[in-house]
Amino acid sequence: MSQVFLSLGSNMGNRASYLDQAVQGLKQLPATQLLAISPIYETNAWGKTDQADFLNLCLAIDTDLSPQDLLHHTQALELSLGRERHEHWGPRTVDIDILLYGQDVVQEENLTLPHPLMQERAFVLVPLADIAPTIQHPIFLKSIAELLEEVNAEGVRAVNQ
Repeated sequence: MSQVFLSLGSNMGNRASYLDQAVQGLKQLPATQLLAISPIYETNAWGKTDQADFLNLCLAIDTDLSPQDLLHHTQALELSLGRERHEHWGPRTVDIDILLYGQDVVQEENLTLPHPLMQERAFVLVPLADIAPTIQHPIFLKSIAELLEEVNAEGVRAVNQ
């Protein structure tokens, strides 16, 4: 089994419900076990900023699925929850990104691991640091906590649950 970290986000409709449905769907993946889930954070939109704020969380799983099989399952789950891909970084019911797949480095046409922008995104690093502060990024050779120290996290707000 490989330990994998995922980032989930939603900024359309009932954001908390979409995140919950995505987590429930991920729990049902074959050969996969949920290990940890972060608190939920509300965050400013990133990249394309003229849209609603997001709810974000990260989770850890153990899986026997290959990176490509996991990508296939996460994209199918997004579609089942109404995800439409109209514009890059546009609004979405749910977004599921594979951040880290063990210490693997993957460079394929449809998948890059570790996620190529995770080190720039406080909305990823804050919840990821809640569940895996000491995990090391396989390229930058820094812990998640160290990467978090290098970004501005003021737009990331804890949500009372």
